Amino acid sequence: MANDEPIPETKLTSTKRQWAAGGKFLTGRVARPETDRLPPGQHLVKDWPVLDLGQQPHIALETWRLDMTGLIEKPLSLDWKAFQSLPQSDSLSDIHCVTTWSRYDNRWQGVLTRDLLDQVMLKPEAEYVLLTSYDGYTTNLPLIDFAAENAILATSWEGAPISRAHGGPLRLIVPHLYLWKSAKWLTRIDFRAADRAGFWERNGYHMRGNPWLEERYSGD
Repeated sequence: MANDEPIPETKLTSTKRQWAAGGKFLTGRVARPETDRLPPGQHLVKDWPVLDLGQQPHIALETWRLDMTGLIEKPLSLDWKAFQSLPQSDSLSDIHCVTTWSRYDNRWQGVLTRDLLDQVMLKPEAEYVLLTSYDGYTTNLPLIDFAAENAILATSWEGAPISRAHGGPLRLIVPHLYLWKSAKWLTRIDFRAADRAGFWERNGYHMRGNPWLEERYSGD
């Protein structure tokens, strides 16, 4: 699917819009990540549920690219070989989905976002990123969240390549925000001076998405 094509309506998108409109799952509680490992309204799972917008693009490594654009001194377009030549790191983190499941102790391998930023030289006015996926999905992040210490552009999970269903060959993981901010099938990172709502943010979901503050929906 081309990145500028509209994302088709599915049962999931319709249902999640209804959840946002009705404030489903909200508990009204506030927690602290320093003392409360499980955010409010979440429950633990052992598996890794698959949620998407009805498409799981097939991306051959021979044609895969990751483009960095916008407010950077060195716009960059990486093929798979060039991405693999960047410093590789391991990371351990929990993940939290806005649909109320959480999974502890996920082991990732890939490129830390901070190491990627070293390649592009940010301009001083860059404060946000807009992420675009191969299926046309978009989501926004403050730069400070994208550059968090344990944020990683992950290519492996639990010692194996990330599956197509979970966003392979490469997806972002920003573990301190709800998982919809961790774009699957990532293909472009645009550095911006102003925030711009992505797909779910235009459809009733929070612009930041902090699980411990229950920032599920735009009206929270």
